Amino acid sequence: MSASEQTSIPSGKASRIAALAGAGAKVGVNYLKHYGKRAVGGGDDRTNLEEANAGTVYETFSKLKGGPLKLAQMLSIDKNMLPDAFRTQFAQAQYSAPPLSYPLVVRTFKREFAKGPLDLFDTFSQSARHGASIGQVHQATKGDTTFAVKVQYPGVADSLHSDLAVVKPVALQILGLSDMDVEPYFQEVKKRLLEETDYSLELEQSIALSKATMGKVKGLKFPGYYPELSNRRVLTMDWIDGRPLDRFAKEEADQSVKNRVAQAIWDFYQFQIHELKQFHADPHPGNFLVDEENEVVVLDFGCTKSLDHDFHRDYFRFLDLEVLNNPEKFEAGLRQLDVLSDNDSPRERELILEGAERGARLLGRPFHEGEFDFSDETYMASIFEMGEEQRKNSELKQMRTARGSADSIYLNRAYFGLYSLMGLLKAQINTR
Repeated sequence: MSASEQTSIPSGKASRIAALAGAGAKVGVNYLKHYGKRAVGGGDDRTNLEEANAGTVYETFSKLKGGPLKLAQMLSIDKNMLPDAFRTQFAQAQYSAPPLSYPLVVRTFKREFAKGPLDLFDTFSQSARHGASIGQVHQATKGDTTFAVKVQYPGVADSLHSDLAVVKPVALQILGLSDMDVEPYFQEVKKRLLEETDYSLELEQSIALSKATMGKVKGLKFPGYYPELSNRRVLTMDWIDGRPLDRFAKEEADQSVKNRVAQAIWDFYQFQIHELKQFHADPHPGNFLVDEENEVVVLDFGCTKSLDHDFHRDYFRFLDLEVLNNPEKFEAGLRQLDVLSDNDSPRERELILEGAERGARLLGRPFHEGEFDFSDETYMASIFEMGEEQRKNSELKQMRTARGSADSIYLNRAYFGLYSLMGLLKAQINTR
């Protein structure tokens, strides 16, 4: 067993709460040390403080797995949510979380299949090849076929309810909202996370969405899936060699190759969102590989979101310049999405309209221009700056009311993640 592997995961509600409380206490000690050092003339090195705290929190989340680690993964996508030190640490949750030891993997197989891994496969790697928030991936073979076998961490599904109850107050504090305001959004996140713990559902979604997309978008590949070697806690698919997207982006590949990769990912999302109206809702770099032929391999359909016709129409009407340039139509659209309400004061209405129009024009630019250069760092910076300004705006904070349909959470996340991936690749693509 590797020294970095875990031999157990805290599974009881009390032990998981205690672990989170312990992390909070360590963070408190770090602050005391920081302010004590500053008081005696030792300087004010905020960066070291944030790095220490980020390391403490991530270490705890990675040991707990499940809900806390998934939260870290989600937050790492949004640059506005976290200081850089936290975002850097939390990004590890995308595909390199500390793995569980082999005996725990064997225990999961025996519980789910009544057989060990080597009763089902000819070979099975004792060490995980990749580790993430909900499960870890092992490499296996049977005959001439090589498989990627995703094994869910023990107790993740059972502890998710209590995990979310523990992290909910933290989310409320970050967002500056009340429990009542955030409840519809909390339920949406909870529903999606519970779905992610059901590998039988992920198997169905993976097969259906891969089949529906295959051949409709150039430059994409999907692994084959094996129902007879899968169940609610184990998911078996083809092993496909490739580089995670962030590593590929750092390579000295020709920019035209990176543009083709980016175009495939962009077209993938446009097809699923606008044609299928069900889409891959977890757009972080670890879920996309680039193979030897520079084609994109799409992984992990555990988190998907379906859109009904009315919501799709109401959400995307803001890409229509006729709506964007017509104040009455623009305001009506915001009311349709519950961004504006009759209870808003004149000043609240003014602030919301100004912020919404600025956001719609800025975020809609790639679509309005038709061909867009995401290598323009000033564009991505302007998005982050807008989010930071809104987050710090004292008047907006005082409203303390969540805005918009809960259905928009994962659609917003998908587009934010997609823009971030395009920026990562410095892509010049066709956006229509």
